[in-house]
Parts: sequence; structure tokens; C-alpha cells
Amino acid sequence: MTMFTAIAVAGSVFVSFPAGVARAYPVQHAVNVIAAVSLGPGPAVGIAFLTALIRILTGTGSLLAFPGGMIGALLAGWLYRNTGKAWTASAGEMVGTGIIASLLAAPYANLLMGASAGAWFFLPAFLVSSISGALIGLAITMRLESAGRLPVMSERS
Repeated sequence: MTMFTAIAVAGSVFVSFPAGVARAYPVQHAVNVIAAVSLGPGPAVGIAFLTALIRILTGTGSLLAFPGGMIGALLAGWLYRNTGKAWTASAGEMVGTGIIASLLAAPYANLLMGASAGAWFFLPAFLVSSISGALIGLAITMRLESAGRLPVMSERS
């Protein structure tokens, strides 16, 4: 979990691109997919939480990193645990972050950040970030699986 957190934090410093009103940080989403497949939903959410916390404390992220990373990681891990297919983890990251978290971001940002954005305001940026990262995570996961290097997720996660 520590290694995944470090990769996500370092990746957010070096790999980002403009995506509408925000910046896209695809490494976080790639890590969410890989962690969901290899460790399960609980550890994946923990990694997303720690990554968001470190990024906020170091000034490289906003409070939107919490719902954005954690919801996608949870759905990715849950779908993978229930299907055993890596592509479902990737789809879970896209839907969890790109759609669900983006829609929750508006009231969350209003309540905690004083921002007054509409419900659809964050959707384009969250989708661009989560789709690009989830596809990278899926590619890495599939490569690790084919090489026999991906640990099997515990049923208790």
C-alpha cells in the first residue's frame, strides 16, 4: 500500500495535463485500478485516501482528491472482486470517479470549499482524468497478469 501511495503521489507531481476547469492526474486512477485488482477494494480506498491526504498537505491537490480517488477505487475493487475481470475494475474507476464522484463534487465543493458549481461542472475534467488513467491501469494490469506477476487479491478485502 505504501508503494502504491508513493507512486500515486510522485506521479501526480510529474504527470498531469489540463482538462477543462481542472488538471487531470491519470497516475492516481491507474494506481486505483492496479491496487483494486491486486489488493482489493479496502486497500485501494486506503491508498486513494492517503494519496489525497499527502497531496493536499503538500499543496499538489485539492479537497476534490478525496471523493475523486476513493469512490473510483471502491467501485473498481468491488467490481473486480465480484467478476474477477480486470476490465471491470477499469470500468469501475471510470464510472466511480468520472461520473459518480464528479456529480458529488459540486455539493462537496460548495460545502467544504465555498465553490458554487453546478452538478455537471466537474464531469468533463473528472471523466478525462479517470478514463485516461483507468486505461493505463488496465494496460499495466493486463501486462502484469500475462507475465504472472500480479498477486491474487485476498477474498477478505
